[in-house]
Amino acid sequence: MTSPTLRPYQREAIEAVLTARRGGVRRMVVNLPTGAGKTVIFSHLARLAKRQVLVLAHREELLGQARDKIERAMEGQGVVSIERGAERASEDAKVLVCSVRSLHEERLARVIRGRDVGLVIYDECHHAAAEDNLRVLRQLGVFDAMWTGTLLGFTATTARGDGKGLEEVFEQIVYSRTLPQMIEDGYLSPLRGFRIATTADLRQLSPTGLDFREEELAEAVDIEERNAIVARSIQELARDRRTIAFCVTVGHAMNLARSLNVLGVRAGIVHGAMQKDDRARALADFREGRTQVLTNVAVLTEGFDDPGVSCIAMARPTRSDGLYAQCVGRGTRLHPDKKDCLILDFVDLSDLSLTSLPSLFGVPRDLDLRGGDVNEARRIWAAIQFDRPGFELEAGAVTLPEIQERAKMFDPLSLRIHEDVRAISANAWFSLGRHGVGLHFEKKPGAPSEAVILKRGERGKKWEVSLDGKVVDRFSRMEDAVQAVDYEVERRGRAAAASAREGATWRRAAAPMAMREALKAKNPPSEWAEVLQLAVWERVVRR
Repeated sequence: MTSPTLRPYQREAIEAVLTARRGGVRRMVVNLPTGAGKTVIFSHLARLAKRQVLVLAHREELLGQARDKIERAMEGQGVVSIERGAERASEDAKVLVCSVRSLHEERLARVIRGRDVGLVIYDECHHAAAEDNLRVLRQLGVFDAMWTGTLLGFTATTARGDGKGLEEVFEQIVYSRTLPQMIEDGYLSPLRGFRIATTADLRQLSPTGLDFREEELAEAVDIEERNAIVARSIQELARDRRTIAFCVTVGHAMNLARSLNVLGVRAGIVHGAMQKDDRARALADFREGRTQVLTNVAVLTEGFDDPGVSCIAMARPTRSDGLYAQCVGRGTRLHPDKKDCLILDFVDLSDLSLTSLPSLFGVPRDLDLRGGDVNEARRIWAAIQFDRPGFELEAGAVTLPEIQERAKMFDPLSLRIHEDVRAISANAWFSLGRHGVGLHFEKKPGAPSEAVILKRGERGKKWEVSLDGKVVDRFSRMEDAVQAVDYEVERRGRAAAASAREGATWRRAAAPMAMREALKAKNPPSEWAEVLQLAVWERVVRR
């Protein structure tokens, strides 16, 4: 067996790891999307290692894949052995591939006794911050000041569902490439998407951490009407595509498979509680075409390598970008028989921000791609943001042509002030969109003064008040900040208070030509108040 040829970015990743280690970094992460060949990279690093190598993996499927690819990379230069369950690694193994779950304290002590482990590779390392996994790493000594080895993590997502950051374990992300980059460069499959609305109501669910409680979520979405919509959408949109459907619970997966089979769409199911032989049979049926759709629960999010998959049905709503990216990643690998992968987003009633294919690519989450290419939508959205900084969309389903048309018509001077501000203030506050609000008044005739309230962060005293460019205070609520500014204006006297009103005559006066020419707008306004407002807008959104 010969070692696979490295792609340019894989060489870059290897060099980044070696450079970081020479620079003193001992615990590092390589962040690459699913399908980028992470195993190929760490296999070559294992071959380069002078000392013994320990590979940690979570899924049973990952152990065999890792061993096979490392053996190819080693080209007979060392023994690669697996340690899991009743299986024991050979004493002379250069590389040990281990199941993290099987490494209880006594077993791990036996595995490393007499070995000089210099490289610990942690596959799917976003799991590393879990307490029992930390226990394994502590026992290996990776946090000891005198440890001379290297801990190298690989993951497609640095986000965890419980919100714990990888900085608890690792020092630095030394190499990273995004999913859009990999698709753009032709290493992963293009993604197209459909948005399918359902009537399932998630508005009463109580989110925990970064996602929903699974029992509550299943109760809301595992209903006959919604399963019928999902099944019919797969039948009509996926057609003959090999499809993986991600579900919430085993019951949900079974019910969706049943709905698909009723329509004549051959569907199987896999879940963690299945017997090993039954799961292998279900996966074989899917790979060999005896079933077209595979419904699953948290089994195929990691360690499942089937490049022929060309449709992902997200029957499981999620608020986690990391989980969503892992699911979508099951369809991103290239295959001769597919030109792209179709992503079906099922959109339920919710007041929360749910992850969708567009939001994963930095595009408005409510965008209805209608089968369009999400990377093309990303490019168009980036151009709109560049040409019209500050352009914002109201919530609600919208197509790409509609976004483009609204962007053409966008005028920051027409943004409506928030109703809560209008309710408490008679002054001429203007909107800065999601950034905040502003107000102009005259300190003295012909000398406008500027008050700006900007959102700085998401918690605590996030509303920052500045007067004529100087920060003067911060408030937890925007309404409190507005009232504080209004009070300050009133305190400055009757003339200043009158000048802050909408009907103040100075607002309609012609602005100095120098101020108009300083604006970046192609057709700047002429009235003083509008010129001042646009100047603030340009300064805030372009900062």
